Order: sequence, then structure tokens, then C-alpha cells
Amino acid sequence: MRLFHAAAALAATSTLALTLTACGSDSGGSSSSSASDGQSSAPVASPATTASSGTATENAGATKGTDSSSGTGGTGTSTGAARCHTAGLGFSFGSGDGKVSSSDDQQRGAVVLKNKTSAACTLQGFPGVDLKSSSGSWSLTRSSVAPKKVTLPAGSSATFTITFLPWTQGSGTEFKATSVVVTPPNETTSATLAWPGGSLLLQDGATHPGTYTGPVGG
Repeated sequence: MRLFHAAAALAATSTLALTLTACGSDSGGSSSSSASDGQSSAPVASPATTASSGTATENAGATKGTDSSSGTGGTGTSTGAARCHTAGLGFSFGSGDGKVSSSDDQQRGAVVLKNKTSAACTLQGFPGVDLKSSSGSWSLTRSSVAPKKVTLPAGSSATFTITFLPWTQGSGTEFKATSVVVTPPNETTSATLAWPGGSLLLQDGATHPGTYTGPVGG
């Protein structure tokens, strides 16, 4: 599985939108009518065996946040840290090889969340992720990875992974993604990034879709 690259002219538009997003379920994902709750009680997706422009606000090489459960990381592990809010985060895509639609193999892309504030904050759970096209929206389901609490000191970053299945001629219904709307765990406001890849194989009703999101820090 190859990672994609947003380092070459990928960039973030971190436009705040009052989009209410939720993590999805295996049967098509939750609609964007509710906040991302950071929980994992819904059925989860598993990897499938078959089958713009915009600007990134931050680099993939940003400092990673610390896992609060580890008891390490200095000031970043303070139990008194408040939850990270959308307005205090920068959003961007991480690095990769840039070949996001060259085959029907699953691809992965890291979304970077950077703490832009002067105080530590925490993230725990699954972000809400909605892919947008000119014809509609697709709320992604969750992976089976258990979320961990991540503490971000000021200026540090954490990531989550979007696993996706590119569309190829004859593979099924094409979803021409143009942007992705991200709602951090337990938040109700979102940020929008230009989608850096090509078309996806639409599986919004699949039991085990090949396109889904992982938790922050997972």
C-alpha cells in the first residue's frame, strides 16, 4: 500500500465551516448532521481486498503529539489540558509518493492536525470525514483501530489516516472527490481541504468499504 504525497503543491485551505459531521458506520457512515463524538461504538470498516487545487497549511514533518497514556512527553502530558478545538488547529495533508490513483490498490493519506495555540490540548477519537464532489457528499466509516488520547503541546501535531480505494475504468461507480471536510473529535465545526487525489470507487453503502478513516494518533 503506497502513501500519497501532498508535499508538492498540496496545501491547506483551512476554511472553517459550520458543517456538522459525524463518524460513519459500515452501512454508509453517519450523516454530517451531528458532531463527531470521538467514540467507536458503531460498526467499523475493514480493508477491502479488491476493488484541485488547494494549499496545505502545515508540513508533514511537524512535531508529533504525545500519547497521554504513556506518561511521557513533558508538558504535553498534563492531565489538565483542555480539548483541542477546531479554531485552534491547523489542517494539512502529510507526505507520500503522490501516486494516489495509479491502480486499484488501496492508498493511504495522513491528515495533520497542528496545535496553533499557546497551550497544550488533547484529542481523542475519530474525526468526522466527509468527501465532497460536485454531485454530493460521502461520510466515511471508521476503522477498527481503538482510539487513544493524544496530548498536543503548543506547536505540535498529530495525524489520522484516510484509507481509500481509487476508481479505475470498469471498477464500479466513480466518485470525483474535490474536497474533504474534517471535524475534529467532539467538535461541531469543520475545516475543508482540497482533495489531493483522483476519483474514488464509490462504496458508500458497502458493509466493508475500501475507503474509511482511522482515529487521531492511530
